[in-house]
Amino acid sequence: MRESAAPPSLPASTARIAAACAGAAPAVVVRLSGTELSPGPAVAVFGLGVLSAALLLMWAAETARADMAGALALALLAFIAVLPEYAVDLYFAYTAGSDPSYAAYAAANMTGANRLLVGVGWPLVALAAALSRRRRGAAPGPVVLEPHRRIDVAFLAVAAVVAFVMPLTREIGWYVPVVLIPWYGYYLYRIGKCSSGEMEELVGVPARLAELPRARRRATTAVLFAGAAAVVFACAEPFANGLVEAGASLGIDRFVLVQWLAPLASEAPELIVAVVFAWRARAGDGLGALLSSKVNQWTLLVGCLPLAHALGGGGAALPLVTRQVDEVALTAAQTVLAVVVLLDLRFVRWEAAALFVLFAVQFALPGEHAREVLTYVYLGLAALLLTTRIRYLPAAGRALGGRIEGDPHY
Repeated sequence: MRESAAPPSLPASTARIAAACAGAAPAVVVRLSGTELSPGPAVAVFGLGVLSAALLLMWAAETARADMAGALALALLAFIAVLPEYAVDLYFAYTAGSDPSYAAYAAANMTGANRLLVGVGWPLVALAAALSRRRRGAAPGPVVLEPHRRIDVAFLAVAAVVAFVMPLTREIGWYVPVVLIPWYGYYLYRIGKCSSGEMEELVGVPARLAELPRARRRATTAVLFAGAAAVVFACAEPFANGLVEAGASLGIDRFVLVQWLAPLASEAPELIVAVVFAWRARAGDGLGALLSSKVNQWTLLVGCLPLAHALGGGGAALPLVTRQVDEVALTAAQTVLAVVVLLDLRFVRWEAAALFVLFAVQFALPGEHAREVLTYVYLGLAALLLTTRIRYLPAAGRALGGRIEGDPHY
């Protein structure tokens, strides 16, 4: 069993939960009172509310693992951690139904969040793992995923291929949710049949809550889930509007602001959790959580956008203009390279560096033509790397049907 830090006392745990609630309180008060804030204060107040609620959600999801062990629990944690991202992006798509200008923001937020996960999140896990090894005096080595993670890789590979339909048709069509939402459901079914063997030890507040009697623990978890989720969805609309208006007042491109600042805020909780996992010598769990987040965002989130658009009064398809087409194609190409990188279930330092450099290059070359070039660079590198890993493709294919080589618990 892995060694872990002692959990805080119950009063200390209660104080941390209270502090997180205090961070969300101003946003709730402002929202319920109907007070209108200027863009800058709105971003600060409601952004803090989103982050505080996300922290509560993560504690609840971690505590729930005491009653739900295995890979499904980690997938649940990954989904819960990105609820703020769902709230913001679905709001943009819903508003686009009555205001077509918001369609660009929905695409920007979705592509930015997905590229941040792979281009920043994965390298951060590798860096934290390397620093953790050095701190413990261990030899350098790759981040190694458990065999059942082939399921994530395989399902993400299929979603990445399907994603190229969107830039080709210049829309996120009505058929996208028909394909991708059931695909995510099938993913949960497959991952739910896995067992990671050893139950990871809980730390911090979840560790203390997990020691409560079962009935009290489950009630506490339910209250945290419900309260935090309500705060997230209450804050999503004013936070998103504040970002757009703040960017306009500062002369910043609204598309760029929504594409990077909003996802950075909403993805921060899961990035922090993954880095903490890696620092605690659980890099495989950290990368696995981000991989699961990538699967649910590239399937369920994308699939929900046309539905939100239709509910908002728009058509059954979310249209994409030229800039959005390039962004979606670039994101799909990055996903293809990410899949090929993890085919062997090993994530080494040069791969992490390559993903980060390619992510950073887009800011040095912001033109639309540069996006097209980067798309082909991602695909070219993926094809080149695939020649050395093609022997892993059959195993990934079999993972779709539930056969996981090397996993004695499946």
